[in-house]
Amino acid sequence: MRRRRRSQGDVELNLAAMLDMAFQLLTFFILTFKPSPIEGQVSLRLPPPKPVTMIKEGQQAGADTSNTNPVVGVNTLTVTVIATPSGGIDSMAIGEGSVGMSLTALENRLKAVLSDPGSPFDQVIIQVGSDLRYSELMSIIDICTRQTLPSGEKLSKLSFVELPNAPAGQ
Repeated sequence: MRRRRRSQGDVELNLAAMLDMAFQLLTFFILTFKPSPIEGQVSLRLPPPKPVTMIKEGQQAGADTSNTNPVVGVNTLTVTVIATPSGGIDSMAIGEGSVGMSLTALENRLKAVLSDPGSPFDQVIIQVGSDLRYSELMSIIDICTRQTLPSGEKLSKLSFVELPNAPAGQ
């Protein structure tokens, strides 16, 4: 005689218990996670801080309340970089004079301006559009940091300013 198997009902999983266990495990791992010290510490090699405004020797920055324009006496050369929509260099200018789009032309012009003994410049501000690719910006920064001032010291004061996006149609 053959035995008939009983038809067993469908197996149902209790999702409430599974979700409860999943959230308990998630909570446990979040509360017990401690990152290693290496993950929390990033070693940066930054240049030593130097004032970018003219202050008297030994005086704390901002202490002279009679100085209403602290930028007076700081000789800044402005490098403007206009980006193409694809992120390349469209044009560059030093001060008001156009340099074109060649990095070699920029380097030669900076060398001529900054090595001149009568050059008053001691810092450079790079005005750059937000569309410029990072690799292009780094090339410009490399060119600037290779420059020397008439005193023989390397150009170390660099600042950045983001140019506003041009309106459509320009």
